[in-house]
Amino acid sequence: MKRALARAINAQPHELGGALAAFATAFAMFSAYAILRPIRETMGITSGVQTLPALFWGTFIGMLLVQPVYGWLTSRFRRSSFLPWVYLFFVCNILGFHAWFNAQDDHTWIARAYFIWVSIFVLFVVAVFWSLMADVFSREQAGRLFGFVAAGLSTGGLFGPFLAARLAEPIGTINLLLVSAALLAVSLGCLLLVLRWHRRYGENTAPGEDRDERLGGSAWAAFRQVAGSPYLALIALFVFLLTWVSTFLYLEQQALVAEVFTDRDAQTKFFGRLDFWVQAGSLAMQLFLFGRLYRWFGFRALIVAVPVLMTVGFATLALFPTFAVLVAVMFVRRVGEYSLTRPSRDTLYTSVTREERYKAKSLIDTFIYRGGDATSASAHALVKSTFGLGLSGAAWCGALLAAVWGLVAWRLGTRHVALNPRR
Repeated sequence: MKRALARAINAQPHELGGALAAFATAFAMFSAYAILRPIRETMGITSGVQTLPALFWGTFIGMLLVQPVYGWLTSRFRRSSFLPWVYLFFVCNILGFHAWFNAQDDHTWIARAYFIWVSIFVLFVVAVFWSLMADVFSREQAGRLFGFVAAGLSTGGLFGPFLAARLAEPIGTINLLLVSAALLAVSLGCLLLVLRWHRRYGENTAPGEDRDERLGGSAWAAFRQVAGSPYLALIALFVFLLTWVSTFLYLEQQALVAEVFTDRDAQTKFFGRLDFWVQAGSLAMQLFLFGRLYRWFGFRALIVAVPVLMTVGFATLALFPTFAVLVAVMFVRRVGEYSLTRPSRDTLYTSVTREERYKAKSLIDTFIYRGGDATSASAHALVKSTFGLGLSGAAWCGALLAAVWGLVAWRLGTRHVALNPRR
């Protein structure tokens, strides 16, 4: 049975324990987030669509404050020490929000703080998780197993909303935060199993290397690493453009949802349904297509695929600017990002040093990512107010951005293949 299961997920028998523990970590972590996400989207609209650029800037500033703290932790403490503390910190945060919502009747500022916090939370826990995956699995293992590991995120993305829908009325919306905190604690336990597996079977280390050695260096080393490495700088540019494409589409979605659904509960229901089908589509792609597409077409084709699809999608939206088309393009973008772009992007870090996997990767996946959100949100507002663009005009801008993103993705894929000729 063990061999059959290993073959089913394209793993070697000795890799099965690590792959399953990684899947379980991703599943529990994203289940916790999937309970929080629909509430965040509704809070964003409640705060006012016009305030979203300010909320993005608030998230960016929060990332700027958190990043050196994380860099200090990775420099001073062993991996088996600082990773659990990062997850435990966010468990305590969720419990804190639960207490705050119950202690105060006016939720206006809580909603804004919650929106910013969730935006920081999801990037950090996911970035830390994939940093560990790039450290635990070798380049060859990543090509075979990252699709399956990423399927844990999509499975959690399905289970979280299902659980929330079942429990919302019996226990109340605010108490769902307790369920999310419990799931994140389960994820922490599974993460410890991944670390234990790596100590025994890990291949992605040099002979005699301590797999749990502290990284050393400065708390600000990540900035120097990205600035001094053309490869990491190219990854940063790729992520920056990804956020611009995503934010342009996201802001148009929020504006249209506010017009189509005037009731807060209807908005939350729409976001919940969209999340469900996005995760279902992503799960199918990750389980049945990612490994095969990787084998058939190679890494470069996978990392370029979503930028090309988004260029076509934005052009279609510009020609047919309707709510249905926008939802379809949003669905394609999110499914493509979760099932193709995310695993491919994280595979890029198997070619860098161990310190860069934790520091530079975290900087790119959090600070650069939210910096792209903040600047693109302001640019979106400026373009629309200055030129009076509607949905069609904003979509043409998105198509241009996606085309540039595609060129950067091609260059990055070529660079990665050159570093790993077998890929």
